[in-house]
Amino acid sequence: MGLWIYLNGEFVPEEEAKISVFDHGFLYGDGVFEGIRAYHGKVFRLQEHIDRLYDSAKAINLAVPLTKEEMIEVVCETCRRNNLTDAYIRLVISRGKGDLGLDPNKCPQPTIVNIASSITLYPEELYRIGLSVITVPTRRNIPEGVNPRIKSLNYLNNIMAKIEANIAGVPEAVLLNQEGFVAECTGDNIFIVKNGVLKTPAPYLGILEGVTRNAVIELAQKRGIPVQETVLPRYDLFTADECFLTGTAAELIPVTKIDDRVIGNGEPGPIFNQLLEDFRELVKVDGVDIY
Repeated sequence: MGLWIYLNGEFVPEEEAKISVFDHGFLYGDGVFEGIRAYHGKVFRLQEHIDRLYDSAKAINLAVPLTKEEMIEVVCETCRRNNLTDAYIRLVISRGKGDLGLDPNKCPQPTIVNIASSITLYPEELYRIGLSVITVPTRRNIPEGVNPRIKSLNYLNNIMAKIEANIAGVPEAVLLNQEGFVAECTGDNIFIVKNGVLKTPAPYLGILEGVTRNAVIELAQKRGIPVQETVLPRYDLFTADECFLTGTAAELIPVTKIDDRVIGNGEPGPIFNQLLEDFRELVKVDGVDIY
């Protein structure tokens, strides 16, 4: 049997989960979304994800017809309907059905979809040996254009960078901002370690402020590891002692080579290993109960 999908107030079989071809999410990428994880019967940092979703919606002037509390229940009930205690959850709000024009005022009712399933972003062995990544010519959206802090349905910028990674035969790409400083990867935030200090690009440089990213910063601070949200040129990546990525789907995954430069000693470093262990303990206790 297939999945049950939440669609505009109802739970329907996945084969019946259909939206209009006139939906602005389909026609123009006009909408917002969140990727969320559930572990051991708890939805990890659900409130933070919901807050970010509603901030993204507000930034594009999209009125959400459900309260935050109702949306939290939608997420949990979707997991319950599918008998899931561990899941990857995709919550989507599009502008809704309109006409073929751009005008969002022609879309009277948003479309809300929630899917709870599973995801495997990287092979398990890469968590042991690390990723090889590249920096790519495609630059991150400028905040004055489509601000990366809006988690919108228009991911073409990320996909173009992912295409360049695919062509190069690596699983992930690092995007720089317009000034040439490190921003983030196609689907993950990036961290480095240098001389015991954990560093990551500051939000104003043009990144999505990740929920997993922020959790890792908190875990590092609890460990007494100095943390800097700062400006990172490519040089800082090449000369780092450690490098790793964070994201809802990826969790924490090490990077051992960037643009053919070996990072550190070429294997996951001690700070990464400690933070990964701490994160895996955190997800067992930090979250909203599904049942």
